[in-house]
Amino acid sequence: MNLLKHKKFYLIGIKGVGMTMLAQFLREKAKLVSGSDIADTFMTDAVLRSQKIPVFSGFKAEQIPASAVIIHSSAYNADNNTELAYISQNQKKFNKQLLLNYAQAIGALFSSYQGIAVCGSHGKTTTTAWLGFVLQQLGLEPNVLVGARVPQFQGSAIIGRSSYFIAEADEYQNKLQYFQPQGIVLNNIDFDHPDYFKNKTAYFQVFADFVQKLPHSGFLVANVADKQIQKLLPMAKTRIFTYALDEKLFGKKIKLSLLGHSVRYEKKWQYFQVNDWGEFKIRLYGKHNLENALAVLASGLALGINPEAMKKPLALFTGTARRAELLGSYKGVPVFDDYAHHPTEVKAALQAFKEIYPDKRLVLVFHPHTFTRTKALFKDFVSSFDQVDTLALMEIYGSAREEQGGVSSRDLMQALKKNRRKKPVYYLADFDQALSWLKKQLKPNDVLILMGAGDIFRVGEKLLKVK
Repeated sequence: MNLLKHKKFYLIGIKGVGMTMLAQFLREKAKLVSGSDIADTFMTDAVLRSQKIPVFSGFKAEQIPASAVIIHSSAYNADNNTELAYISQNQKKFNKQLLLNYAQAIGALFSSYQGIAVCGSHGKTTTTAWLGFVLQQLGLEPNVLVGARVPQFQGSAIIGRSSYFIAEADEYQNKLQYFQPQGIVLNNIDFDHPDYFKNKTAYFQVFADFVQKLPHSGFLVANVADKQIQKLLPMAKTRIFTYALDEKLFGKKIKLSLLGHSVRYEKKWQYFQVNDWGEFKIRLYGKHNLENALAVLASGLALGINPEAMKKPLALFTGTARRAELLGSYKGVPVFDDYAHHPTEVKAALQAFKEIYPDKRLVLVFHPHTFTRTKALFKDFVSSFDQVDTLALMEIYGSAREEQGGVSSRDLMQALKKNRRKKPVYYLADFDQALSWLKKQLKPNDVLILMGAGDIFRVGEKLLKVK
């Protein structure tokens, strides 16, 4: 399916991060793009405005343009969206118009290029953007789609003239089934999305099936410090490029393409050696970002790029939105927004903040994301906040696609109180209460972190407006 042969596109649920990314890509390919969404303000509104993409407020059947390819967010279907219900009820009227969900559309675009899919449970967004940035800086003109705003892209996409298409590939709802990759970058496999995957075996199988799609001429970049990935490697019938941090291997003798070692932290830069290629440096914090950097270098190696050439662009990358993003300062207190929402991500992010601010009091407002994840990973969440001095929990941000309830943030608070001993933990019912609490709580030696995959960043926006 060659989507780019079509001229007009209409996106239902256009303000979603992935949908906005797709809209920007199509617009910059000189396509006519419009869409619809709810009236609420989203982070993506600025990107859509900058691209001059018309967005209808609310869903109405009469807004759907004739002859357009219709692409809808996976959050919507005929049962919960007026426009999709109308299409379903009037199939004869729309039988000449292509109707795709978001994953099908991305997969179709991706598979018409030399597609490199960045996947795994954690680090997809950063690694995708970083790899795309490095290739762009080296003049390779890649096409890149990232599931977040990237300041150095002025949006979430790069439009290039080469055959390279680098995309963040999401395993949720098995979206990987729509991709036909030439290359895969696999960061880690860590059970998530329990609302869709029944167990760890089902979750693992999605990645195993995806890796087996690779052609002999393709490549797999794999973090072999991950035990699940170690089990998957024999299934890959293609070129394999492995990487790991030495401390992650725990003394195991594993054949590596890239070994990161001799890590040091100095003046907000992380320095590390790779093989015998000398020292590299990155601006991003935390050991998880060292692994992301190794994934980028290993991908470059798979594409035939000299490691020495990647040193400078690797260091120039400044990160993506909502990943340890500094929103501003409130009375001298730095205010960070972070997307971490899985226990593994929470631990990694907080460890990085502790390394950067060892003498500061870390104040965290955590907004748990989805009832199913909170319930399934409850014990892991309880042990995730050890680095935090003062912790507050917002009520769970539930997904419209899951059954609400079954657990609450109050349950998590009670369990954390037993685990944290003398370190305080609070419950905040809503954003107004969070704002009032922060104004009383914050002190000059603090660092504030707002964390979660929902809209917790809005608390930071309100706080920074307080005089």
